[in-house]
Amino acid sequence: MHITAEQRLDGGVLERAFTLGEIPGILWTPASASAPVPLVLLGHPPLGLRRMYPRLVDRARRAAADGFAAATIELPGSGDRPRWAAAEQARADLRRAVAAGGPVDDDVVDALVLPLVEKSVPEWRAALDALLSLPEIGGPVGYSGGVISIGVRLAVVEPRIAAAVLFAGSLVPAALFEEARRVTVPLHVLLQWDDEGNDRQAALDLFDAFGSEEKTLHATMGGHTGVPRFAGDAAARFLARHLT
Repeated sequence: MHITAEQRLDGGVLERAFTLGEIPGILWTPASASAPVPLVLLGHPPLGLRRMYPRLVDRARRAAADGFAAATIELPGSGDRPRWAAAEQARADLRRAVAAGGPVDDDVVDALVLPLVEKSVPEWRAALDALLSLPEIGGPVGYSGGVISIGVRLAVVEPRIAAAVLFAGSLVPAALFEEARRVTVPLHVLLQWDDEGNDRQAALDLFDAFGSEEKTLHATMGGHTGVPRFAGDAAARFLARHLT
């Protein structure tokens, strides 16, 4: 893990850009920590860290205010990382299916999501190894946001994740429903009821499939980008309860 830049944000939050091999990432740590702090991994859609930065830094500031570090990494094929021909083709196929007005074929969903999960989850785990080696970070670890299928896989395979906030706003392959039954960590799932790009019934079915004894569905009216602040605050309180 190589630190490439750092700056102090308002409130004294330390922001450090880093690379892990060829993977860019960002780490935020609170100013006032006197002992190793818990960590929140900030997931995001594959739109690039530069584009997602305003939303990520807002979430990181909230984590820092709660006494946590927060970190994120660039997903495969997005941002400044090399283009990924198969992913580009899968996105094109999805756009055509949506434009045609019909249901999105399972093969298109699988081609779009499963390779991203297979590539990104090992990278998240490698980043977690590096982050937990820093003296200022001590765990426990939470995961918040991003492509829900990545969150499902991480919650299954990564024992260091103690709780997860998942955003029901992306397509989910059928295979991930089976994996969801193996998720046991506490979950807080956000659902925008009128999300134009999300199959509401599929999101409800996925929530039902989760094997966690503690799971909460927080549904609010509005479209994909209209998550109200109070819903984000509820998710932050959930993580604060489970990481302290």
